[in-house]
Amino acid sequence: MTREDFEKLKKQTLKHYWGFSEFRENQEKIIDSIISGKDTLALLPTGGGKSLCYQLPALLLEGICLVISPLIALMNDQVNYLLSLGIEAQLLSSDLDEIAMEDILLKCKNGEVKILYLAPERLTSKQFLQHIEEIQISFIAVDEAHCISEWGQDFRPSYQNIKDFRNNIKQVPIIALTATATPKVIDEIQHKLSLDNISIYKTSFNRTNINISVLEIADKFQQILNWLRNNSQSGIIYTRTRKEAETLTRFLQENNIVNCDFYHAGLSAKERQNKQNIWVQQNNQVLVATNAFGMGIDKDNVRFVIHFSLPSSIENYYQEIGRAGRDGKPSHAFLLWNEQELEKFDDILANSIPNNKEFERIISHLYSLFQIADLELAEDFFQLNYQSLQRITKSSIAKIKNVLQFMYHQELIFLNDYRTNSSLNLKINIDDLDSLRKKDSYFIELLFRNLPGIGSQKVYFSEQSLSEKLGISLFVFKERLKDLQRNNLLEYIDGDLSSIKFLVQRNDRLFSTQYYQLFKKIQKNKIQKWEEMKFFVRNHDYCKMKMILTYF
Repeated sequence: MTREDFEKLKKQTLKHYWGFSEFRENQEKIIDSIISGKDTLALLPTGGGKSLCYQLPALLLEGICLVISPLIALMNDQVNYLLSLGIEAQLLSSDLDEIAMEDILLKCKNGEVKILYLAPERLTSKQFLQHIEEIQISFIAVDEAHCISEWGQDFRPSYQNIKDFRNNIKQVPIIALTATATPKVIDEIQHKLSLDNISIYKTSFNRTNINISVLEIADKFQQILNWLRNNSQSGIIYTRTRKEAETLTRFLQENNIVNCDFYHAGLSAKERQNKQNIWVQQNNQVLVATNAFGMGIDKDNVRFVIHFSLPSSIENYYQEIGRAGRDGKPSHAFLLWNEQELEKFDDILANSIPNNKEFERIISHLYSLFQIADLELAEDFFQLNYQSLQRITKSSIAKIKNVLQFMYHQELIFLNDYRTNSSLNLKINIDDLDSLRKKDSYFIELLFRNLPGIGSQKVYFSEQSLSEKLGISLFVFKERLKDLQRNNLLEYIDGDLSSIKFLVQRNDRLFSTQYYQLFKKIQKNKIQKWEEMKFFVRNHDYCKMKMILTYF
């Protein structure tokens, strides 16, 4: 293919799948670099079109592009989006069982997949490594590449395995992408990924079309109400907690601001998708959201982002205001704060960090709660009740959640705090129903009739839909399932509640030494980020965008 034909094919692919006639700044250079086989580092701000930089070359090159990312929710959204465009994409996440994983890898071998997303811990999975030798890989895309750095805000140890994985399969090029990396982090990305003969592309972090206002305000509710009364455009209001998102939305709606809604991780997947779709499609809709919202959302006409609550770091702040004005038109970022709030979050942060003994106790009781002994690994998902863990550990919910989030980021557990479909896995054969109590056999027979596949595998379902179909109240239906579980006839995970899966065997010695030292280091880094954020809001001497540019 001639150079001219190739350039034409690039533009045709861009137009056919994404509907764009031109590339954004640096996108085409980055794409050309990875297609030519060079290691590439792309530093693009939020809204700069990072995903396209690996998705488009994946379509033009032979083989499969492996995309490594720590954000399972975002990867899932990306896969669904690509499938809607007609692009063959799949996801290998921590919560997949072996059968589902085998099916995806078989599709990869058969050339039915162009882009395979995977969580970083999959790189050391024996099952994955056995199959990967038979799969042609075009290149590796490392998304959120700052996670490889201990100076990044989301350090993930399994990112350290990427270099060895690449060397073991064959020398394929790597494209590393990030939106938030300081110079120290950039150096560490290059070193730890062993990026050779590297091409670096850095788009300016200066968003000249965003006007930043940092305002010290006591009554935030009234201030936001006054703004929205004069607003007819689309925007996002960020809050720190789910309760704040719901309370602020209710206040605004009660004061006749009808074009607003709330969004957070406590909603079901269907509810989140519906709210997101309405917001994307409308030109005057305002979404009051926690930071669970915004990753991977492509809406270019967001005219404002308001921070009702302060973000925990400048990285988070910059990423969130970057969702405004992606079309290049004038937009606004309002950050509201007061000294009382800063002091309150100081206390919240301090009270969420357990000492060594508390850290050990939380992890020890977590395993003991599910009867997992030292050096043992449990394969199943378990229902997680934070209140039960709080009672037996005597620790605050904040400390427990902090430790569990740490374990999740270190790939020790898979933690699901989102509302999802529930799951059922029968432990009894249909031929054995006659040996059960009559009411149990009758109920399980109903499950067989209404949940296809339940006789041979775990199935996912909605209790609401099934209970309505069977004419049983939702409460009674759930209680019957719990009763059958207590009698060891089935495994039931309620999708409305949190669930957990242990990814490594229990090792009390490692938890109390190596992992606690890492936990302590991350907490110190978290406090430092918060101190930088406080300096940012309190400082009146410098332009806020210049402070951000200096930071990065």
